[in-house]
Amino acid sequence: MNLLRLLGLMLLMSMSLISRASFLDSLIKKQHFEFSFGQSLLFISNSKQVNIKNQAAVIIPTNAILFFAEFRPQKKLRIPVFLNLATETKQFVVNGQIVSERASPTLGTGVTFKLFQITIDSTSRVEFEAGPLASVLINTNKHLRVAPIIAGRFRIMRGPNFVMYAGVSYSIGINALGLLYGTGTVF
Repeated sequence: MNLLRLLGLMLLMSMSLISRASFLDSLIKKQHFEFSFGQSLLFISNSKQVNIKNQAAVIIPTNAILFFAEFRPQKKLRIPVFLNLATETKQFVVNGQIVSERASPTLGTGVTFKLFQITIDSTSRVEFEAGPLASVLINTNKHLRVAPIIAGRFRIMRGPNFVMYAGVSYSIGINALGLLYGTGTVF
């Protein structure tokens, strides 16, 4: 835990946009990180859908494992980092045949904000957070591609540490929709 505090203090010295008082407040409360494991359901991009529809194809959503970490330096500001690893290929049904294409792993980060919170009881609450993100992936031509994302999630907190969430993301650069859900813990 001392290593986390040391890293937090080092980050504190380099941050000029975030107020130091609220950062130290989150260090004292020990509620400034969230780590979670979840699942994503990724839908194919709209640009590909035109070509696939011309071939009379059916699109099958792609499952992916979601690794998610979130740093919360302030009560409303969150800095998420995520890794999406596809567990299967992108698939389409064309003329009764399944056609597969490689699904790229995606790494991303950005800034989200807590927009509202509903308190259920003394130990439970529901929060909604949303914001702009950016992702990096390697496309089928082995080129790096950066895509902006708009994402939001409902976060259900139970007790001091347990988190469940469900949300959506839309990648503007790739025209792809993602549904995400998972569980985690807050440190």
